[in-house]
Amino acid sequence: MIEHFRVTRVAAAVLAAILTLGSATSPSYADTGTVRMRITKVGFIFGVGGGTGTLHFKGHTYRLRIDGVSAGTIGVATADLAGTASNLRTAADIAGSYSAVSGGIAFAGGGKSARLQNAKGVVLDLHGAQVGFEVSLSLSGATISLQ
Repeated sequence: MIEHFRVTRVAAAVLAAILTLGSATSPSYADTGTVRMRITKVGFIFGVGGGTGTLHFKGHTYRLRIDGVSAGTIGVATADLAGTASNLRTAADIAGSYSAVSGGIAFAGGGKSARLQNAKGVVLDLHGAQVGFEVSLSLSGATISLQ
């Protein structure tokens, strides 16, 4: 009788382990895409900016719209940026609000780089050139949407 009880307990434990492992979700794998953006910013203490861009992901190209606000910016500048968007599961994951703290001075031209992340975990690593005059010690926010 005791032996039957042990066998039943072991069988129940094995069954529970199989059900637990079988019902566990498989990990979802994220991919990386490439992005290109052209952003123009105008500001005197408070700035506004916006632009357009593209996301190339899994053989498709998606148009992007970028809107943003910054504090601590003086000047007018345009930046052409390119880089990667990592941790994408679908192209729609790129949409959302991004924020970063940055500082810099650009006269006529200069390098620009940024690393931004949204709430879905998408990380943008962007590098490029900036043209125009801008002095900033800014807290910036940008919203990216698919067009």
